[in-house]
Amino acid sequence: MKINVHWFRRDLRLHDHRALAKATNDGAHPVLPLFIFDTDILDVLENKKDQRVHFIHRTLEQMREELHVLGSSMLVRYGKPVDIWKSLVEEYNIASVSVVRDYEPYAQERDKAVYDFLQSQNISFTGCKDQVIFEKSEITKNDGGYYSVFTPYSKSWKAALTNDHYAEAKVNNEGFFKTKPLSMPTLKDMGFEETDVRLFPTKNVSDEILAHYHEKRDIPSVKGTSRMSVHLRFGTVSIRELVRRAKSTNETYLNELIWRDFYQMTLYHNPQSPHKALKSKYDNIKWEINEEHFTAWCEGKTGYPLVDAGMRELNTTGYMHNRIRMLTASFLTKHLLIDWRWGERYFAEKLLDFDLAANVGGWQWAAGCGNDAAPYFRIFNPYTQQEKFDPNHTYVKRYVKEFDTNEYVDPIVDHKWARERALERYKTGING
Repeated sequence: MKINVHWFRRDLRLHDHRALAKATNDGAHPVLPLFIFDTDILDVLENKKDQRVHFIHRTLEQMREELHVLGSSMLVRYGKPVDIWKSLVEEYNIASVSVVRDYEPYAQERDKAVYDFLQSQNISFTGCKDQVIFEKSEITKNDGGYYSVFTPYSKSWKAALTNDHYAEAKVNNEGFFKTKPLSMPTLKDMGFEETDVRLFPTKNVSDEILAHYHEKRDIPSVKGTSRMSVHLRFGTVSIRELVRRAKSTNETYLNELIWRDFYQMTLYHNPQSPHKALKSKYDNIKWEINEEHFTAWCEGKTGYPLVDAGMRELNTTGYMHNRIRMLTASFLTKHLLIDWRWGERYFAEKLLDFDLAANVGGWQWAAGCGNDAAPYFRIFNPYTQQEKFDPNHTYVKRYVKEFDTNEYVDPIVDHKWARERALERYKTGING
């Protein structure tokens, strides 16, 4: 029996799913869901209690339960994608393969290799836009070039938006391949361990949070943000669903969703950006090679309470409030003059919601070298940030238990001195 295969990657849901809706409503062949635990990705993860791997595994178990109710299942394999596909074409009579497009450099290379193999087998391989509202070069300037500044991009994004762009994509539950439950590797089979599932945020964001998002999103001590970043990263919620809600609820939240598209588009057009500054002259800055300072930053022992609270929140929960992400990144790149790529890699290792496009975009923004970045002379003052966003030290005390005691460390650098050093170093590097 001929089947179509939908290969899940960062689109882990069975509802409001464009590629799945198209495949299940096609009617020509039933759809077999597939997920591959990619050893090219997993083998480089040093922490075998990685929250993201556990999150994916748990999500797949939930999806499989949904599919079992429908009389279907999900095929879950572990290995190199091309090798898995070579075995699958021997096991199944595959007519076509559908995927949601992924814009990261590795994903592009992986998909090209799989596409070439499937073509050799006369099997079609079709990508679909689903994890963003606008992709690649859909939003461009009048001259056809891509936007490097957010505000005009967002204006064009909003002007181009129609109901069709965020309409629900309805999946046909009768279109799945009927099969008995298929086996799935355990975390242990893949060399990983379970983590604390209590750290995983819920998929539901309340109307109240969205209604007050613009008022509370910068206050790290309260639940003022949606916490949807991890779900958008793995596709456990639909971007269209959030756009539908944001359009009727909160313009500020909608703008944050547009930033996500902006960073995905930027990475697509600049695959070198994880390693090179988008503003190339910033690669001339002479960074400090100071392992002691970097370790203090990683461990939340800089002597700057709001910075330290943020790093400890990250280390213990896999999450950091967005306002604090900006501050900690600014502190590393400006106060400590440590290369933004060091910080980007540390966040990539620790963040449950790690997304390459957003992470690189955020770090280049903080370092002043990215698209629409903060100018190099904008240096966050950790003390005034504290006064403005955590005046009662509620957030700080939650994570820095020794705050306000003799045990708390002194600042590892003086703010005024560090600021002047950063201004001089940046100015010299940029101007050659």
